[in-house]
Amino acid sequence: MQNNLESLAKLVRYHSLVSTTAAGSGHPTSSLSAADLMTVLMFGTSQNHAEETAITESSASAKASADRRGDGAFFHSDLDNHENPNNDRLIFSKGHASPLFYALYAAAGKITEDELKTLRKFGSKLEGHPTLEFKYTEVPTGSLGQGLSVGLGMALNARLEKSTYKTFVLLGDSEMAEGSVWEAMAAASHSNLSNLVAILDCNRLGQRGETMYGHHTEIYEARAKAFGWETVVVDGHNISEIEKAYKLISESVNKPLMIIGKTLKGKGVSFIEDKEGKHGVALKPDELEKALAELGTIDKTVGMVAKPDNNSPQPPLILRGGAEGGGVKFTDYPKDKPVSTRKAYGNILPSIIESFTNAVVLDAEVSNSTFAETVKKTHPEKFFEMYIAEQNMVGAALGFSRRGKIPFVSTFAAFLSRAFDQIRMSQYAKANIKFVGSHAGVSIGEDGSSQMGLEEIAIFRTLLDSVVLYPSDAISAEKLVHEAAKHQGNVYIQTTRKDTAILYTPTDEFKIGGSRVLKSSSTDKATVVAAGVTLHEAMAAYEELQKENINIRVIDLYSIKPLDVATLQKAATETKHLITVEDHFVEGGIGEAVSFALSALTEPNLHFSNLAVRKMPKSGKPEELLAFEEIDKKAIIRAVKQMLNK
Repeated sequence: MQNNLESLAKLVRYHSLVSTTAAGSGHPTSSLSAADLMTVLMFGTSQNHAEETAITESSASAKASADRRGDGAFFHSDLDNHENPNNDRLIFSKGHASPLFYALYAAAGKITEDELKTLRKFGSKLEGHPTLEFKYTEVPTGSLGQGLSVGLGMALNARLEKSTYKTFVLLGDSEMAEGSVWEAMAAASHSNLSNLVAILDCNRLGQRGETMYGHHTEIYEARAKAFGWETVVVDGHNISEIEKAYKLISESVNKPLMIIGKTLKGKGVSFIEDKEGKHGVALKPDELEKALAELGTIDKTVGMVAKPDNNSPQPPLILRGGAEGGGVKFTDYPKDKPVSTRKAYGNILPSIIESFTNAVVLDAEVSNSTFAETVKKTHPEKFFEMYIAEQNMVGAALGFSRRGKIPFVSTFAAFLSRAFDQIRMSQYAKANIKFVGSHAGVSIGEDGSSQMGLEEIAIFRTLLDSVVLYPSDAISAEKLVHEAAKHQGNVYIQTTRKDTAILYTPTDEFKIGGSRVLKSSSTDKATVVAAGVTLHEAMAAYEELQKENINIRVIDLYSIKPLDVATLQKAATETKHLITVEDHFVEGGIGEAVSFALSALTEPNLHFSNLAVRKMPKSGKPEELLAFEEIDKKAIIRAVKQMLNK
């Protein structure tokens, strides 16, 4: 074992070049630029580090961190136990530098050179951008601008758990144009996260040319300082300077630290170094031979990564749902008093937090409307105010999820669409996040179209293995929040702004993938399928049609994904006429989900219709807007009669 940093950095460059040439693609130049910064982080030590660290008497956590780092190492990880909760966390936000990521672990003796040569090949764990197939990957990356938010969540989790691990995030200068980076920057300094370290690889060149500020590191430094971060600018290829920068990690007591490295893309290979047009271009075999000749003799002796002290009180990492939750207390709702499902979410949430000890709540400064504020009052340590920054909120939730927590993430439904890229990426991280969107549909009323969540069912239905729930009363809302907490995986719960009647009793059960048949008879002439506000309109339509001796079946499709296909197909077969009604755009909503479920039927006389939001929404009373969009009681009655007359 050896920790000669110059030799290790050369070895890391060698692995990055060889693996990308073997793959015939990849990003060698982006890997070479950050090779020195990351080699010093992973393998660097400073024996006088603990004695040199200056820490205020008021910061016990910083003292503990410094004491743990008394061995002088900058990065601590038990590479033989990647799930050790005391390991420092390393996130490559610039995920295209995956050849460097894998090369570091090869230099640590955890990947063979033959394995490196499988980079980007089908079936290889070394994918083009890091995924969980490679066990040392904290979170899949590749969509730029997201890694720092995930690191923020991990750093907040360390504070919550009173754990001493630190989180390091490698950023590229191109992604510093992403607003989500600065959302994370603001949140990290606001929370005084001295356990979060960002490493900016400022190599000047992006995919198609120079980045926004090129090598003007003073601009990045000024902006980071303005956002409340400690900063240090270094020559990103000067090992001694980089070591001195990492010594500042424990000196940053109440602030996160950003190390800004001025680097050269393709550093170490003269004919690609700092050259435009070389992004994402692997060297050809003859070019590789020339490059390796420039690198010179390669010492393949592996380096040593310091292990953490196993003194953290945090339990072993368990990515699960459903192991707890037996003691949830449900609210006793009077039958004659309408309650909004968003209020029911807030009512059950403190009991969820008490029963699921690994649950946390994040909200985007609307907790008095989503009613997540109940946890802020009862369990303030489990409530995280993320302000109006939904992209960062979802990224932070993913960080919590990757550390074994069950994050409940709430905001207005419409604003979750702003964070769809973060939501999309979470599916590749096997996330266990519970998204809750309130104020859905035109039924929110006077606030107008910008506040109406009309796309979220479609958005969340697209995610692999996701669950989409839409409760229609307070009782079902509480039961479904509990089911969501028990479920392993991403869940979206859509809640409603307006108060709605209580439809169920405390003994009624709700399961993911189920539905409830509220009205049914052997003489039903049509079936109406709805959820949320439109279910109440369907129930009102049922009462009116009863007066005309027209029986209809009414189904509460509270689980939109997965669907209760058997119940839907049975209703369609028996009644021959099926209508879906939803306060959502027609694309990707309940109607499309149900029509797909019915497509397998060979029933020759089956008639299907979908009532949905098809007009440009506007401000107005909820009842006016439901009528305008033709999804209210009268529209349902009209649709039933028109279908029967056919």
